[in-house]
Amino acid sequence: MDKVYQHQETEGKWSSFWEKQGYFTPEINPKKKPFTIIMPPPNANGELHVGHALFVTLQDILTRYHRMKGNSALWLPGADHAGIQTQVVYERILEKQGKTRYDLGRNEFYAQVYDFTLKNKEVMEDQLRRLGASCDWSREKFTLDPAISKAVYLTFKKLYDDGLAYRGERMINWCPRCTTALSDAEIVHQEKEATLWFIRYPLIQETEKAGQCVPLKEKFIVVATTRPETMLGDTAVAVNPDDKRYKNLIGCKAYVPLISREIPIIADNSVDKKFGTGAVKVTPAHDPTDFEISERHNLPKIQIIGFDSKVTAEGKRYAGLKFNEARRQILEDLKKEGFLEKEKPYLHSVGRCERCNDVVEPLISLQWFIKMKPLATLAIRAVKEGKIKLLPRRFEKVYYQWMENLRDWCVSRQIWWGHQLPVWYCGTKGLSDLQRRLNDIAETPGCGEVIVAAEKPSECPKCQNAKLIQDPDTFDTWFSSGQWPFTTLGWPKQTSDFQYFYPTSVMETGYDIFFLWVTRMIVLGLYCTGQVPFQTVYLHGIVRDAKGQKMSKSKGNVINPLTVADQYGADAVRMALVFNTTPGNDQNLGEDKIRGMRNFTNKIWNIARFVIDFKPDSYETGITKTLQAEDKVILEELKKTQEKVTKSLENFRFSEAAQTLYQFIWHQFADIYIEKAKSRRAETQAILEHVLKVSMELLHPFMPYVTEEIWQKLPHQGKSIMVAPWPK
Repeated sequence: MDKVYQHQETEGKWSSFWEKQGYFTPEINPKKKPFTIIMPPPNANGELHVGHALFVTLQDILTRYHRMKGNSALWLPGADHAGIQTQVVYERILEKQGKTRYDLGRNEFYAQVYDFTLKNKEVMEDQLRRLGASCDWSREKFTLDPAISKAVYLTFKKLYDDGLAYRGERMINWCPRCTTALSDAEIVHQEKEATLWFIRYPLIQETEKAGQCVPLKEKFIVVATTRPETMLGDTAVAVNPDDKRYKNLIGCKAYVPLISREIPIIADNSVDKKFGTGAVKVTPAHDPTDFEISERHNLPKIQIIGFDSKVTAEGKRYAGLKFNEARRQILEDLKKEGFLEKEKPYLHSVGRCERCNDVVEPLISLQWFIKMKPLATLAIRAVKEGKIKLLPRRFEKVYYQWMENLRDWCVSRQIWWGHQLPVWYCGTKGLSDLQRRLNDIAETPGCGEVIVAAEKPSECPKCQNAKLIQDPDTFDTWFSSGQWPFTTLGWPKQTSDFQYFYPTSVMETGYDIFFLWVTRMIVLGLYCTGQVPFQTVYLHGIVRDAKGQKMSKSKGNVINPLTVADQYGADAVRMALVFNTTPGNDQNLGEDKIRGMRNFTNKIWNIARFVIDFKPDSYETGITKTLQAEDKVILEELKKTQEKVTKSLENFRFSEAAQTLYQFIWHQFADIYIEKAKSRRAETQAILEHVLKVSMELLHPFMPYVTEEIWQKLPHQGKSIMVAPWPK
């Protein structure tokens, strides 16, 4: 053996060997129990980061462990087209070339992005291999594979036929930068220091109330707002019905300052008496709560901020101004005309697009939605009945809260990259003005019939018009990836893979996409297949730097897993990632920790050199019955280690298993037993080989490369440690 472990030579050799031997590809064997993990598909628009390295490590540990246990262990890899995020990335590339997607046109833009993602996907797969991922590459999938796309369309058609998918004008989250609707789960809320402005709304002094003309003593009703520019779209002032301060004003009327629109003063239980003055402006077209108030009170909805972030014609003298410019002008005019009573600092939450970080604007828009309440009921029951286990268990509470309060899911996106909706219109009559503008669609005659079909229809079923227009919108990425656990196995066809490997065993992913992705998989899995998509959900935390800060390029604290793997070895990176990780909690990772695990790798190598290279010329080949006390102790400790590691892995306690092995190999085996064994090598050689071999088999899921290299040099049966039986 070399004096120093050479990970650069070892890793490529064994990775290639395992794959060529077909060890990554499980057989469908009714006599074997299947174990299935469907890889959370990394976005095919960039390199892997340290968060990917964590899930690769944890999922590979589980897969290798169950493979050694004799299960048909399938770890199915794949990549996500990542709709909005990939479009944003590629548009930035075009921007550097002085181009926009409109310069290319939809078809050319789509083709270029497709090539871009395929190239990234290839790089990403090599990176996964480099980290030791024992995926079944023969079953690798992409969210835009034709078979998966067909399944996605069939799901939407089924939802539509069942009355669960519909098109309607609803309040949506609009990202001005990405020019698309977003779901609630795609919004990142950030606390921001802002201003609360108190504005006087003039009261109509004599107003008809309960059939009488009632004179009012007050001249104004004062409302507090953080968004004065939206007052141009106010259609009411609301107060709490139990607020004694405003009892006499309920049913009266006021004017919207600056534009003199007459609006009613209404009572609604949603108003917080403690916020501001207890009276709030109601802008139904630009606030979700106000939209719901308007539905209850039959108020008009006036959109005064357009999809281009400019004030619409409804804003009268402010029309055409960007909303931030309109705010400055409105505040000046309110002060000038005596309507601004006061202002004070205020801390409030601002919604931002998780992809581009632009402030999101609530707007009313014609979009496609999925009714979530009927679907969420099934998903709640699945967890309550124990069909799906969430780890850590504390996520059950937030899961129930989230699912019980789900609003209908807006699944249409105004982007070009992704699955185009399987919806056709007879003529442009069915398209919204926004769709026509964003896609430059010329007016086409037709009856306006809406046709939802898994494949393009030949003609309109109502008027037989053959010139149908496909809806230009695409699906929310999470709609297709929400079907990932079963579409990757061949659903809707009853393939042998689907019948054998589904439901899957474990979904291991980060808690940060629990609501974005995991909940959608549960909902769609139950709806489409009638079965849970997985039996256990294991949620890991975020990997932070050594000081506990979030990694970011701007801070310069990002650890590239491939760079440190080149320097210290993939085994060291894997062990560092799993050490001290606990379900649902963030963990700190610095280069010192990785270096420490490189030292552990070297320690294992030195142990192996002592056992293999420096063995005596003659020794007993079997473990003798007449054992010394130290022999009995190490064999008993090995047994305890095996039992503890097995139990820890069965219960997803990865760090506990890793620490148990670290403690046993370094301290009990090397520091204590080997030191005592040096003086009696002929008697202890067989014990040394046995303990080392079993230790390598227990450690293999965590550190696959160095364990294979050492195991091959020890007396063994079989071709590889990867398919050796798990120690008993």
